[in-house]
Amino acid sequence: MATEVDRLHLFSATPLEATKGKPLYRVVEEHIRHLVNTGQLVPGDLIPSESQLAKALGVSPGTVKKAITNLVWEQLLFRHQGKGTYISRVDFEKSLFRFFSYGDPEGRSIRIQKKTTERCRQPGPADICRRLGVAEGTELVYIERVGLVGNQPILVEYSWWPATVVPGLENKALHIPDYLYALVLDQYGVPVVRAQETLTADAADARTAEMIDIDKGTPVVVLKRTTYTREDRIIEVRTTKGRADRFSYKTEIR
Repeated sequence: MATEVDRLHLFSATPLEATKGKPLYRVVEEHIRHLVNTGQLVPGDLIPSESQLAKALGVSPGTVKKAITNLVWEQLLFRHQGKGTYISRVDFEKSLFRFFSYGDPEGRSIRIQKKTTERCRQPGPADICRRLGVAEGTELVYIERVGLVGNQPILVEYSWWPATVVPGLENKALHIPDYLYALVLDQYGVPVVRAQETLTADAADARTAEMIDIDKGTPVVVLKRTTYTREDRIIEVRTTKGRADRFSYKTEIR
């Protein structure tokens, strides 16, 4: 299964070597801008870590850090503490990154790369249509994605959207970034305003067990989410099932 490291092939020292008379951090900035402007990286994509980029580009970690800091100021990138740096161009702070996510044993955020394993358009199952508040048999887009930490799959997402909200999302030619909501906002102009979540536990079904490399019946954490856009309209229902042995939850109650 492909991992985050595969994105490193977009970063090469070659264009840097051909540039003379410019500070290296500026060259790194221009290289990242080029990848975004040409569509090789899109909003919501998680870029490799600063240490990985420094090694791939043949520059110092300090050079990469300065370039990324400048692009964060430009709002081309968004740095999310503990989870990594994402291609932005959308308002991540206000409309994204506010929902539940996996953490390490101390409750700190961790970098999770998402890989789309299945997508299609089909009439929705009765229970899903009921959760979405649409008529049974309504055309829906189904998205299945695996979340990985390094090379290890730790969760799988089963997500359903009304086809009228995200037309063409089922097309395999359309790249789905690590952070799906960034694409929905950037491509379709549909912001995620709020979400309701229910956290429970269950035994892994056969599909989930296969996707995250555990035995069928192993305990998993189950998160059911209902996602809303403007005017309190439901646009997604999602069920995430994850490894219980990699799960932690941290909150602050005031």
